[in-house]
Amino acid sequence: MAPAVVQNIASRFHRMSQSAGDKDYSAREEEKQKLADWEANKQPLEPEEIHVDPQKKPVGHSSKVLRKEDFELIKTLGTGTFARVWLTKLANRRNRDNDKKVFALKILRKVDVIRLKQVEHVRNERNVLAAVAGHPFITTMVASFQDTETLYMLLDYCPGGEVFSYLRRARRFNEPTSQFYAAEIVLILEFLHEQEGVAYRDLKPENILIDAEGHLKLVDFGFAKKIDNRETYTLCGTPEYLAPEVIRNTGHGTAVDWWAFGILIYEFLVGQPPFWDQNPMKIYEQIVEGKVRYPSAMSKDARDIIGGLCTVDVTKRLGNVKGGASTVKKHPWFKNINWDELYHRKMQGPIVPHLKAPDDTRNFDEYDAEPQQKEPYTKEMQEKYDRMFADF
Repeated sequence: MAPAVVQNIASRFHRMSQSAGDKDYSAREEEKQKLADWEANKQPLEPEEIHVDPQKKPVGHSSKVLRKEDFELIKTLGTGTFARVWLTKLANRRNRDNDKKVFALKILRKVDVIRLKQVEHVRNERNVLAAVAGHPFITTMVASFQDTETLYMLLDYCPGGEVFSYLRRARRFNEPTSQFYAAEIVLILEFLHEQEGVAYRDLKPENILIDAEGHLKLVDFGFAKKIDNRETYTLCGTPEYLAPEVIRNTGHGTAVDWWAFGILIYEFLVGQPPFWDQNPMKIYEQIVEGKVRYPSAMSKDARDIIGGLCTVDVTKRLGNVKGGASTVKKHPWFKNINWDELYHRKMQGPIVPHLKAPDDTRNFDEYDAEPQQKEPYTKEMQEKYDRMFADF
């Protein structure tokens, strides 16, 4: 073949790959702009808007164009056995205003997820977060993506840190603060149970963050499971918050969340959960017996709602009886709550974190750097497991 012809072909290939690269670059830039726009407004979606296909919502979609290099990792916000969460911002943006737009990026190495047998949990978490993205009080998964070795979930950043930290500092919350935050959790459970058929199964103060305006955001959906009207038998959750039917292993549904919600209200008001012992087996015995002891200072309405929620018989448990979440919303303890205004975040939360800037991390602990030695994600693993991660 003549050199001129070869050169011509090479030049055509170069132009084609350059144009593919330009296309890829502009698609990524367009996607990043959409992320920046969402972060700037953070408008919660109406329940019927949340319920549509995640690929058609402004948030919750699986991105085929985003890459790790589209983000600048700033600081570790938390670590788990197979995940690390980073404070991050969009990288090399021409618009410097986007420097103020920060996210939390959850990074999961496929090899760790597989080694620790967490594939199903991780898939559950991603798919539930996609389905509920846009809810005002659930951490928003803005997008998910992956590369050869790693899974990514881009989430909204809650600079206030854990509710648990505020509760420990204050020792206990007063009644109005407890009612406000409990009411936001009612709206979360109502949506998860009645719109999505999902049991959350890990309600506790450590899984609730506070955002910049002092509202709650429920995080960590690793145990969340779409069960609709079926029952499930997996033992999961935190000892003090487990429902009796989980301990007895008689099968459980969404009612476990209403039990845990009763425990949470008690912990908000008293500073510790009602069933506690250094020996977890003793905690389980107390739970199955189900006798809650109330401090004399606790109001009559507070005792009544906790007693209704922490009812051993699931068929009589508040929230699980006919009428579902509406029976909880109508309880006298919530008489001062305007549910519509609350959903639309018309008022400021009772605990507003002191922040210097959008990327303030003072409410998060310091973490060690990532280990350098990393197990490789082999070709065999790729062939066996990659289809399991297709949703990302």
